[in-house]
Amino acid sequence: MADFVRKSSVKTEVKKVGKDMRCPDETVEGLDKHVKWLIGKAVERAKANKRQTVRTHDF
Repeated sequence: MADFVRKSSVKTEVKKVGKDMRCPDETVEGLDKHVKWLIGKAVERAKANKRQTVRTHDF
């Protein structure tokens, strides 16, 4: 189950960008895992810079 991305939003965007493309549930789950990983990396960078706030440039 995806925590960060909405399946309907991802599927809508995939269809908008690639009209004949499909997007199975496993794709959404993979994207969700990638978002979690990105958040972790951003937190690491903020901590390395001695900040408690994650900012746009941390991504």
